[in-house]
Amino acid sequence: MSGVSAMTVDFTREAERYRHELRVHCYRLLGSFDEAEDLVQETFLKAWRARDTFEGRSSFRAWLYRIATNACLDVINRRPPRATTDDMPAADVPWLQPFPDSLLDAEPDVEVVARETIELAFLAAVQHLPARQRAVLVLRDVLGWPASETAALLQETVPAVNSALQRARVTMRKHLPERRADWSGEPNPREKAVVRRLVEATESCDLERMAAVLREDVTWTMPPQPEWLRGRDELIGSWASVMVGPDAFGEWKVVETRANRQPALACYARKPGEEFFKPVALDVLRVEDDVIAQVITFGPDRFPLFGLPATL
Repeated sequence: MSGVSAMTVDFTREAERYRHELRVHCYRLLGSFDEAEDLVQETFLKAWRARDTFEGRSSFRAWLYRIATNACLDVINRRPPRATTDDMPAADVPWLQPFPDSLLDAEPDVEVVARETIELAFLAAVQHLPARQRAVLVLRDVLGWPASETAALLQETVPAVNSALQRARVTMRKHLPERRADWSGEPNPREKAVVRRLVEATESCDLERMAAVLREDVTWTMPPQPEWLRGRDELIGSWASVMVGPDAFGEWKVVETRANRQPALACYARKPGEEFFKPVALDVLRVEDDVIAQVITFGPDRFPLFGLPATL
């Protein structure tokens, strides 16, 4: 094997060790799975082109994180500013996308993919931070980097990093749900029972049973659409338009999956006269106190990423 070929193999092998965690890191900063995938590839390309400049003053992992973080900051700074809605932060993040648990499970470091830092409510809140504050919060509070290493990565002073972290924490508290600390970290029988009741009610088009598993002030959003709903009656009224009456989609089937360490439902519908059930929506749920407190709906374009069938 030639020297160049050996260098390529060694670089690729070393870089691939960090692919999963870099993808999660970019995803936290950007909120978009697709952009995170692209940024990891861009990171590897930039690292390969700059491989001769790596002097070993930091670890290879830290070097990759610096490249990936700066690439993400460039993307964030190019996004147009948006007005924010304190009551419904997810509605202000049209680029928000779900992350399949099956891919989170590929990362062996459980702290990297802990629920409290990968759930959609956390991701949506992070997107409201300015770029530098966002990077500092993720590096310090999520990855646990020391202030000195974070400052070196961002080419900032330690006092500047500490100040940015404090401001970021204040903003996060404003946008995160009040009882977030009470959420279960893992699926449990009671949560599974709530989800199962919603599945059965959906497949039978029973709006009354659907309403029974929703919290009175349940919220609903559907990125990238800016519309949002709050309240059980509002949400049931919206669902009723596609489940009963002349504009109903027909029969429904639901496949359970998981996204962002939360239960998710892949909904399929079959119109009268059609042979197959076709994808309609992916609903990611937040269960709290044995009822569903939040629904974030994504389009059927997300189904292939979750390994869901094209038809049923």
